[in-house]
Amino acid sequence: MTAQSSIEQQRCPCGSGEAYHACCRPLHQGGPAPTPEALMRSRYCAFVFRLADYLLETWHQSTRPPFLDLEQSPDWSSLRILESSVRGDAGTVHFRAVYRLGDGWGYLEEVSNFIREEGRWYYVSGETSEGQLKPGRNEPCPCGSGKKYKACCL
Repeated sequence: MTAQSSIEQQRCPCGSGEAYHACCRPLHQGGPAPTPEALMRSRYCAFVFRLADYLLETWHQSTRPPFLDLEQSPDWSSLRILESSVRGDAGTVHFRAVYRLGDGWGYLEEVSNFIREEGRWYYVSGETSEGQLKPGRNEPCPCGSGKKYKACCL
């Protein structure tokens, strides 16, 4: 099995529970996201796989940076959607993304704004906050495995 086919068969990093090839890969290959949440999940997955071109393509032209360097991007570990809504051609997604921070864990929480133009959703902007996680031994592991922290990454 090649490394590429292994990635396509693994569970999608976006946390949907589906295989990557059936979840975010079709969007990464140019398919339109049906909702702002689907776009947010695919963008998170693009950060995991360091797909800068996809991130720029799905960023609205009014706020898109000229380039995106993902070399210093954290080691993303899990994504949790806290809230998602759509009103006409505008949408918001509130999420928390967890990443490894040295020998601990950090998080990025954001309320993201999206807009739909010509049938496609685009990321516009977000209000973010960051912090450090200190999970208890019996809490779910921040890595997203579903196991208790003490039985997984402690």
